[in-house]
Amino acid sequence: MPPAIRHLSVVVLIWTGFSVFPGAARAAQDPSVEPSTVMSDARRLIAQGQARAAIDKLQTLGNTTRPDVAQLLGVAYYHADDYARAIECLTPVVAKLPENSVERREAVQVLGLSSFLAGRFADAIPWLEATRVWAGNAELGHILGQAYVQTHQADRARAVFASTYGVAADSAAAHLITAQMMIRLEFEPPAETELKRAIEKDPRLPQAHALLGQIAIFRGRLDEGIALTEREIALNPANAMAFYQLGDAKVRQSKWDEGIVALQKSIWLNPFYSAPYIVLGRAYMKKGEPATAEGMLTRAIQYDPNNRSAHYLLAQLFQQTGRLADAKREFAIAESLQGQPGR
Repeated sequence: MPPAIRHLSVVVLIWTGFSVFPGAARAAQDPSVEPSTVMSDARRLIAQGQARAAIDKLQTLGNTTRPDVAQLLGVAYYHADDYARAIECLTPVVAKLPENSVERREAVQVLGLSSFLAGRFADAIPWLEATRVWAGNAELGHILGQAYVQTHQADRARAVFASTYGVAADSAAAHLITAQMMIRLEFEPPAETELKRAIEKDPRLPQAHALLGQIAIFRGRLDEGIALTEREIALNPANAMAFYQLGDAKVRQSKWDEGIVALQKSIWLNPFYSAPYIVLGRAYMKKGEPATAEGMLTRAIQYDPNNRSAHYLLAQLFQQTGRLADAKREFAIAESLQGQPGR
């Protein structure tokens, strides 16, 4: 799951004051029980990022099957990252909450987000659709589109992404955006279909050929990927990422000099991206130019100090050139970065 999805906001979570379910107001008349006060305190704790404390406070009420208590408890579990418990609390009571109330809208939204984060994409869709009717929130559109991709509903995904990004649903741009999202979610086959439809509608659409080339290279179809990437460069000669992609593919084919030329162009266009330096380091190592390789890998680390690949390649280079203490240091750094996202 994409890391950004972890930090979803709830559109209606925080409001001034506290609107209790009618049953809570009646229960509050019992001097021995003050659910409205407890729930108000719990709401405040959730807003302050203390979801676990809110759960403990709500459980002191005892009867956590009451709709108002269960609703807020489900919200607290969501913010405590316990999505299964959030679903368990909210599912039985959501229909019992007053129609169109803030509490019911919040419950529906949290059910959608919790189901999505729990990987229950088909369950999430109707809740997210219902929330999107009144929320009109770009983040929700983004999440709903991903749920459609996960459940193989490309047309619905495209319509939602088009609306979210402000393009026509049947446009080349909509196909391109949908393909980009599919690639991020590792749905390459439908992404290829979307990209080909985008190019059919607009053969000069920027980025479409590059993404098709990216998929081809990832699958080892290097000649096809290179041809597609070169078409992208012809359309957009200032695309640094396309030059990096071309150089990387050439290096994979052991065409060191051709790869170096493309990678150098990528750096000239965008000198602050570490990946081309790493591939250049590898290429110069293969060409037997250790000093140049070291310079490239050192530059990569300057721009991305936590890049494990750069440290590991530099360690190998030091090992090959007899600088064993330096190699040991770089291997240790690479080992410490093992398992980090994107490393």
